[in-house]
Amino acid sequence: MVKSMTAYARAEKMDGNVTAEVELRSYNSRFLDTHIKVPHGYSRFEEKVRGVIASRLERGRVEARVTIRNEADDAIAFEADTAKARAYGLALKEAAEAAGIEATVTLDQLLHINGLVVPKEMETDYDHHWQVVEACLTEALSGLDAMRAKEGDFLADDLKERLNTVEGSLDTIEEGAGALPAIYRERLMDRIATLCGGAVEVDEARIAQEAALLADRSDISEEITRSRSHIVQFRSIMDGDEEAGRKLNFLLQEFNREFNTMGSKIGKAEIAHIIVKVKSELEKMREQVQNIE
Repeated sequence: MVKSMTAYARAEKMDGNVTAEVELRSYNSRFLDTHIKVPHGYSRFEEKVRGVIASRLERGRVEARVTIRNEADDAIAFEADTAKARAYGLALKEAAEAAGIEATVTLDQLLHINGLVVPKEMETDYDHHWQVVEACLTEALSGLDAMRAKEGDFLADDLKERLNTVEGSLDTIEEGAGALPAIYRERLMDRIATLCGGAVEVDEARIAQEAALLADRSDISEEITRSRSHIVQFRSIMDGDEEAGRKLNFLLQEFNREFNTMGSKIGKAEIAHIIVKVKSELEKMREQVQNIE
């Protein structure tokens, strides 16, 4: 199955007074690489979010941003450090008496004290909050997967078209390679004629034998057979249900090995040019496969 690693999704869920929002972005990566941002006080959710993502995705850099809003009336409260306020007011009065002046301590003066008014520690129902976040994350992952699949369809179409080009070129290469014995025989005859000027009688059987030896060294039938097998496997993997990226990348490496070997064996310029074009097409396919999960 061909799925792109580049996608975006967002979801929002509400249950009672708790609202969760999850935003996901995924990019290309050889492995699964998750970066998670959760609100202050919810760090315990990071590993849970990472686990849910890992259960759905195989590869890619995934950035997840989780937002949680608790709109209950008692969700936010503050408390004053009354002991600190009394001590500060008493100190101001003592300083005023020592200076022989009258002083009145105002609220504005007290508010300048660091830590006088602080958020009150509230009891949070983390289990309930996680249920909302998990449902939201699941929905966002479904949206991300749908976008990956849609992008993957475009990648698959492009890869299939390029694979057809490679297969057609392979047919041309095989046809050209079949004519090599006759070409080598003709070359040998021309060289002998050039060197001897027709003064030496040519042994046709020996010429045929030498041409056959040259053709045997240039035989690429095994490479062609393996390449055809790779083409069948490539199509099967793209049409299968499992993640395809790593397998397709491996097959492209094998393709390159086969065509490199063909290029080193073949001495015919026309075939060599076709092999170069095929390798260029394989490189474009390799770049596309890097986007596949």
